[in-house]
Formats: sequence, structure tokens, C-alpha cells
Amino acid sequence: MLLLTNGQVRLLFIAQALYWLCSMVGITLTSLVGVQLAPYASLATLPLGLLVLGNLGGVHPLSIFMQRRGRRAGLMAGAWFGVAGASIASLGVYLGDFTIFCIGAVPIGIYQASARYYRYVALEAVENAHKGRAAAYVTGGGVLAALVAPELAVWSRDALVVPFLGAYLAMIVMAVVAIILLSGVAQGDIPARIPNGGQVMRNLLKRPKIFTAVSISAIGQGVMVLVMTATPLAMKFCGFDVSQSSEVIRWHFIGMFLPAFVAGPLIDRFGARNIAGIGSVILLISASAALMGLDFGHFLISSLLLGLGWNLMLLAGTTLLGEGHNAAERGHAQALMELANGILGAIASFAAGALIVGAGWDAVNVGMMPVVVVGLIILRFRDGKNCHRHIRET
Repeated sequence: MLLLTNGQVRLLFIAQALYWLCSMVGITLTSLVGVQLAPYASLATLPLGLLVLGNLGGVHPLSIFMQRRGRRAGLMAGAWFGVAGASIASLGVYLGDFTIFCIGAVPIGIYQASARYYRYVALEAVENAHKGRAAAYVTGGGVLAALVAPELAVWSRDALVVPFLGAYLAMIVMAVVAIILLSGVAQGDIPARIPNGGQVMRNLLKRPKIFTAVSISAIGQGVMVLVMTATPLAMKFCGFDVSQSSEVIRWHFIGMFLPAFVAGPLIDRFGARNIAGIGSVILLISASAALMGLDFGHFLISSLLLGLGWNLMLLAGTTLLGEGHNAAERGHAQALMELANGILGAIASFAAGALIVGAGWDAVNVGMMPVVVVGLIILRFRDGKNCHRHIRET
């Protein structure tokens, strides 16, 4: 098994698990800290919004930094941002200062941006026949976090006299361990620099294979974030308590990561486009399950399928992207995908609350269906046969 035989993939798998453990604890507790510290209740989710902005702001610079200095330097720098952000957030919690806590959210977002590149580094550590497996196994590291994070969040919330302080101190420790692990990642090739990055990214999007890869990944990300963010609110409105919604979210995260161990071999065998199509269909089934009822089982099944569909579309898009550019274009191509994922994810996260309150749970699920259908149309009609000609011409 690649995860056992390839040391680089194994290191990245563990680093991914540590990152998602930090992220899931943060997702669980940050808004609660915001409610406790914010001067106005309406500002409670501001730290999460700033985290998203830190992510968006860090995606492209980190990619270009790795293009110039190598993978190890870039990934370690990202984890150091995680240490800095969690340290600042811990200080904010300790002092009861909302402003300091908000400042800490920004570098944590940059850590999130760097972790998005783990699966790309895995692609470079294996031969072409195993690229789908490599990206999938590294992404699958999140399943360990999904199993542990809810209990860690509950325990660390009250571990110290100051509520929530233990959680952010634990995040510091996990990010430091990640830095130690990432020091063993290969530096990787440092290709020649390409000037005028904006123009390069525009040219990349004109290639059918790149356009398809970016589109299906971003659609999967946007739809997943929209429905995932709306789910706890919908369950609250339906009378479910926090423990029940937490269990649904746990199974959502398991759906996001556990299938990666199967998705990788499937992509290598049947092709990224076919697996992306299956992921799209699963998202449509997820929405249909949500529309069939409002009991606990419907929420759980739809959330599990939502995670599974996202997983297949993300991994298929990642693999397809790697087939559509040369080494010199790597930094811009990967940044392009992560910017698209981040922008649609940010729009979805801000829109979810307004949609669920203003239009309702059914409208959220009905509304996501046409978006997924657009992805299926792109997969069907955007042909990647000219991709290799584009690469040769560059």
C-alpha cells in the first residue's frame, strides 16, 4: 500500500491529520469564543470570516514562495503561521480581548492555505500511475481528525481555568509537531520562474483540462460549504440539540475523508473525469435525501453523502489539474485551483446563514442542484484533448 511504502506520502498523511485536528477544533469552538468575547452578538462569527480571508490571502503567495524556495520551506512556513495564529488567539482568550483573538484568526487562515498544498506535494512524490492514490491518501488523513476532534474540543474547552484557552494551546502543540514532521518533506524541484503571473493564470484557464479541473473542484467546494454550514442551523430550527448536530457533522467529516482510500485507486483506474461525474451524482443524491424528510436519519445520510461527493470531486479535480500544466506553471496552476475553491467556499459560508433563515432548508438543497448540473455539463463538453498541445507550446 502506497501509504505504507512511500515515506513522503506517510509524512503528509500525518501532517494533514494534525492540520485538520486544529481546524475542526477551531470550527467547533471559534464561534463560541466569539459569542463570549465579541462586544456585539452580530460579530461572533467575525473571527471565522477573518480566517477565511487569511486563507484567501495566503494561497497564491505561498504557492509562488514554494515555486521559488521549494516545498519543504513553504509548508513549514505555513505551519509556523499556525503556531503564531494560535498563540495570538490564546492570548486573546486569556485576556478576554476580542480584537487580539480576531488578529490571531488571520495567520491560522494562512496555515489552512498551506495545508491545501499537501496533496499536490504528494503528487510529486510518486509516478504517474499512482498520483490519484497519493492525493487521496494524504487527503484521507483528515479521517483521523474526524474521529478525535469532537472529543478533543469538548475536553480542551474546559481543561484550564480560563474557558477555551486549553483548545488554542493544544493547537499550538499540534502545529509544532506538524513543523517537525514537515522538515522531513523533500524540498522538491525548483523550476524556472515565469513572469506575469496574472497572465499565466488567465492562459491556464483557457485550457479545457485546467478549466474543467478548477471548475469541478470549486463547485464541489462551494456546494459542500454551503450545505455543511446550513446543516447545524437547520437542525436547530427542527428542534435537535447540539449533541445530535455534532454527530451529524462528525459523519459528514468521515464522509469527506474516509472514502479517499478508495477514491485514489478508482481515479487511477477509471480516470479523473469519470470519478468527478460520480461525485457530482452523489451530491445530487445527497440533496434528494435532505429533501425527503427532516428527521435525524435524513440529516445524517445527506451529510455523509455530501462529504463523499465533495471528496470525489476534489481528488478528481486535483489529479486532472496535474495533467494540464508543466513544472514551470505549477505554482500558478495550483494557486488558481485553491483561489477558486476559497472564493466559492467564502461566498457559500457567508450566504448559508441568510439562505437558511430567509428561504429555508429545502431551498438550500434545491438551489445547489443546478450548480452541480453545471459541473456535469462542463465534464461532458469540455474536452481536454488539446491540453498536451498547449503544454508543448509553452
